[in-house]
Amino acid sequence: MFSSNDHLFMARALRLAERGLYTTTPNPRVGCVIVRDGEVVGEGWHERAGGPHAEVRALEVAGERSKSATVYVSLEPCSHHGRTPPCADALIEARVARVVAAMQDPNPKVAGAGLARLRTAGIQTECGLLEEQARELNIGFVSRMQRGRPWLRGKTAASLDGRTALRNGVSQWITGSQARGDGHHWRARSCAVVTGIGTIRHDDPQLTVRHTETSRQPVRVVVDRNLELPLSARILEGGNVLVATAVEHAERALMLAQAGAEVLVLPDESGKVNLPRLMQELGRREMNEVLVESGNRLTGALLRAGLVDELIVYLAPHLLGDTARGMFDLQELVSLDQRIDLTVCDIRRIGEDLRIVARVRN
Repeated sequence: MFSSNDHLFMARALRLAERGLYTTTPNPRVGCVIVRDGEVVGEGWHERAGGPHAEVRALEVAGERSKSATVYVSLEPCSHHGRTPPCADALIEARVARVVAAMQDPNPKVAGAGLARLRTAGIQTECGLLEEQARELNIGFVSRMQRGRPWLRGKTAASLDGRTALRNGVSQWITGSQARGDGHHWRARSCAVVTGIGTIRHDDPQLTVRHTETSRQPVRVVVDRNLELPLSARILEGGNVLVATAVEHAERALMLAQAGAEVLVLPDESGKVNLPRLMQELGRREMNEVLVESGNRLTGALLRAGLVDELIVYLAPHLLGDTARGMFDLQELVSLDQRIDLTVCDIRRIGEDLRIVARVRN
């Protein structure tokens, strides 16, 4: 169905889309290549929400050479008016001959309508070329469109025997500087970073992106059951903070608001923060990818609730022993059938440490 040249040009479109890895949220990352007579005459990528889409940028470069050309785009062209006009209409106006999309847009406002509009205009359309790679690039956007909640990654650093901190809570630093720098890449691509009040007490982190070049910072979310976040906490510096709590406390909420934080009261039946509701709320706020950087209790609770999609585990060449703290606070298992199964997607060495990326099998 697809030629070797089709694969080559779509691969280029996907590489272009990756340039928006840290900037397009809440929009998907999209790249576009326009080819005429075997020659690339235009290309572009979506940089940020409200800016021109990839197809529009590529058409601007191609100009009149886009007539009768083939367009390779990593996501189905949009057919609805959002912050910008429909890309399908721009392609029709440019009189392209063929449009190849890597995948259908999961947005219900599009979901095949963009390709259908092109076909109605007499443009040849094909879909599904390098679809898996395209889906991986926008896995958070797909999650939000299909499940109403973001793609949730849990990041942790541990010794080789799976310990994240000493018994007394000391944890800085288990891994080396290169692994810590790599962690900032995951922060940079995330719409939000979630932590717990315990981590704030022990480490007082900023949770900002510092070792990866980016034009934006993720929202920082603190799960704080009793609304105890100190006003002196470094995470409040610069604002852009959400505090999820289980209690109503108007005076504390006002003080935190003055410090740049918004308080969300989301109690569950047991008086803890309702984590599924929190994820739904982050989805409602158009957050695609969320990174959890917390202690073993919060990450364990998210795992038990079935909310974690992926784990990023950095293993350092140290042994801390059985008295040190484990990676995840999970309930005691009485049968191996109760275990949480993972699929290992990637293992690589980062400096002196190992990085394992694994997905939870649902």
